Order: sequence, then C-alpha cells, then structure tokens
Amino acid sequence: MTNLSDGGTMEIAQKTLLAKTSRLPAFGPFDVLFALILAAGAAYALHAFGEYMDIYERAILVCTVPAAAAFGWYWKPMRVFLLACAAVALIAVGLYQGQLVRADEVFLLKYFVSSQTAIMWMSATVFLSTAAYWLGMLARSTFFERSGTVLAWIAAGAGFTGMLVRWYESYLIGTDVGHIPVSNLYEVFVLFTVLTTLMYLFYESRYATRRMGAFVMLVISAAVGFLLWYSFSRDAHEIQPLIPALQSYWMKIHVPANFIGYGAFAMSAMVGAAYLLASKGILTSRLPSLQVLDDVMYRAISIGFAFFTIATILGALWAAEAWGTYWQWDPKETWALIVWLNYATWLHMRLTKGLRGAVLAWWALIGLLVTTFAFLGVNMYLSGLHSYGSL
Repeated sequence: MTNLSDGGTMEIAQKTLLAKTSRLPAFGPFDVLFALILAAGAAYALHAFGEYMDIYERAILVCTVPAAAAFGWYWKPMRVFLLACAAVALIAVGLYQGQLVRADEVFLLKYFVSSQTAIMWMSATVFLSTAAYWLGMLARSTFFERSGTVLAWIAAGAGFTGMLVRWYESYLIGTDVGHIPVSNLYEVFVLFTVLTTLMYLFYESRYATRRMGAFVMLVISAAVGFLLWYSFSRDAHEIQPLIPALQSYWMKIHVPANFIGYGAFAMSAMVGAAYLLASKGILTSRLPSLQVLDDVMYRAISIGFAFFTIATILGALWAAEAWGTYWQWDPKETWALIVWLNYATWLHMRLTKGLRGAVLAWWALIGLLVTTFAFLGVNMYLSGLHSYGSL
C-alpha cells in the first residue's frame, strides 16, 4: 500500500485541491436563460414530434430539461456546447428540406454537417487533438496544449451534432426506421467518443491542467480507429431499421448510462497509466502531481461505477420486460457483473482499506482490459441473448 501523504504540507495541499474542485458555481441570469431555452426546445419537440413518442419517451424528454440545465449550471461551458450543437443540427435539418438525397447535393451537408461528414470531422479532430496534447506535453508548449483542448471541443461538438443529425436522417428514411442513434457498434462508438471527450474536458477544467490530455485522448483515438475500421469494412455507417429486441424506450436510457460508465473507466485507466509513469520518475515534470492523478482516477471510477450500476439496473428491468426475467446469466450479463464487481472492489479497497498508489493504478489499467472484453470480446467470441450486438 502506498501512502501519498508526505507530511502535513501534502495533506493540506490535497485538501485545498479537493475543496477547489468541489466548489459549486454561482447561479446567474445566463443559467436561467439556458434553462428557458431548453424548456422551449423541449416544448417544440413535443409539439412537432409528440405523435411519434410514447408516454415514456415524452417523460425522458421532459426529464432531460432539468438535468441538462443543472449540468449547464454546474459546468458553464456545457451551455455553449449544447446550444452550438443544437443550432448546427437545426441548420442541417433545414438544409435537408425533408429529402435525404440532399446530403449529396448541398455543399454544407456534403462536406460539413450531414451525419457521416460530421462524424468524419470528429474522427480527424480527435487524432489532431491527441497529437497536439502530446506535442504540448513533450515540448512544454502552452500553444499546443491549448490547441489540443480546442480540437477536443470541436471533436465532441462534431460527434454530438452528427448524432443529432443522424437521428433526423433515420426518420427521413421512414418513420418506422427512425430511432435514437445508440443501437449498434458504430453509433455507440461515436457516443463513447463524445462522452469520454466531454468527461476529460470537464476534469481538465476542474483541475486547471491540460497535462492529462495526452494520455486520455489516446484511448479515445483508439476508439475512433476502431470506428473507422468498422465503418469502412462493414459499411456500418449505413442507417438500418431497429431489430425488434431494440425497439424499446429502455434503450434510450440504458445505453447512454452504460457508456458514461465505459468512458469513465477508460479515462481512469489512462490516468492510471500516467500515474504509473510519474511514480517511476518518467515524465514527472510534464504530468500533474501524483495527488491530482490519484484523485482524478478515483473520481472517474466513482462516476463510472454509479452510472454503470444504474445501467445494469435499467438493463435488468428491460430484460424483465423483453424476456420475462431480470437475469439469465447471459454472457453479456455475466461479464457486466464481473466489471461491476471489479470496480466495486476497487472502491472498497480505497475507501475502507485506505489503499492508494500504484496498486490501484495498475488495477484501473487492467480493469480497462476487463471492460473492453465485456463490451467487445463477448460480442466477438461468445453468443447469447445479446448476440444482436455482434461484430
């Protein structure tokens, strides 16, 4: 067990850091305006598209408003991000004029804001952001570090806008085809990229350091690499109708909750890798302190564990409705339980046993391998009730 506290100075510094990152922001007039804009948008969506929604989908939409407003208050940049993505998506919707064929005819759609083009921009800027963060860290360049941040924001915005436009495009194909774009590997890898990038940017702003970006963006780049391979080798970007097993309102909340968990676990693993290098004297002067890395790793796993727990419960409720039982020891369910137990034990060892340092960093890094197998490996090598997600 490694004790990170080295005398009273370290303990005071750590407490000061925790107090700073936990402080709630002030509530101002722009927060009220943001909430009103969200409410107006939800009201318009209910008026224009309410006939296509069941009562559960309407409830999800309504509940999204206070949740997004609260998050926008807690993290101010999210207000600009959401409004900008919504504005660009609305421009794209207007350019389509109800005809999907215009995606290849209108300049802005073809090269910028159709779903596939926006996702390609996301992919390119993720790679560029990763390179900028690494250049910034190795060359100690503030310019490249800031460029990495800007490019990461652009990547997240392009990906989220692409998802919103893809949602609309699916309805242009047919009302029976239209669905929220979280139904296959292609779509959920876009979701993973957006969520994990935003999660990293949140911690970057909270801890006022860009020095974790080089490591966290690596795992996001790996996800984008898989996304591109999967898209070009399987034509996965083509919008397909939902299979009956996925035609449920549960999918709209179960999948995003799951991928907040996956993104948080991936981020914690990369922060753990940075911790291990810094603890060995490698890149020590170019990385945040061990205290910061340890705290970010802990907070990411805590958030991931909370959302993964919620997703598992939602999945059980969905299973009860679809298959008549909450749990069947399907390979996907079994490995989800393994992932849950892994991080539950991680948190238990830290919170009740006081474990710190390299052991937990290695644990977080290995945990990513377990999580990756639970998500991809099960689809590739095992079969069961979740086989509709296979490669």
